Amino acid sequence: MDDPSEYIDFMAKYKDWISIKRLGIRPETKPEEVVFHMAGIRNTIDLKAFPLLGIKTGALDAAANRLTEGKKKNFADLGQAISGLSGVDAKRAVEEACAERKELSPIARAYLIGKVLNNLEYDAAINQKIMSKIFPDLKIKKPLGRTKKPASD
Repeated sequence: MDDPSEYIDFMAKYKDWISIKRLGIRPETKPEEVVFHMAGIRNTIDLKAFPLLGIKTGALDAAANRLTEGKKKNFADLGQAISGLSGVDAKRAVEEACAERKELSPIARAYLIGKVLNNLEYDAAINQKIMSKIFPDLKIKKPLGRTKKPASD
C-alpha cells in the first residue's frame, strides 16, 4: 500500500484525556473527506475545552433544552430561542456553570448559544452531521465501547 504524501494529525494528551485523529491524504482523497475529518477534530476539541476550563456544561445543556423545547428548525423558533438567552433562566444557568470562576461567563454564554443552535439543528461552523447529509458516503464513526445486541425474534 502506498504511503500518503500528506497527513492531518491531531494528537492530544492532557491529564487523563487522550485523543488521536489521523487522516492520510492520497491523490484520490476528496476535499470533503479532509473537511469532514477536520470537523471531527473541532468537535473533539469543543467537547473537551469547556469542561477543562471548569465550566459545568450540564447546567447550560439543561437551559438550552428548556429554551428549545417544542421548537422546530425554522428561523422564527430560532429567534424565540435566541431571545430567551437574555432571560433569567439562561443567566442563572451561566452563573451556575461558572460558579467558581465568574470571569468565564462570556465563554459559558458562547457554549449556551452554540447549544441552542445545535438543538435546533443549526451550527455556525461546518460539522460532521451536515457533511454526512450533503455527502452520504461520509459516515460519522460510532464511539468505541459497548454496542447493543440485535433484537432476537
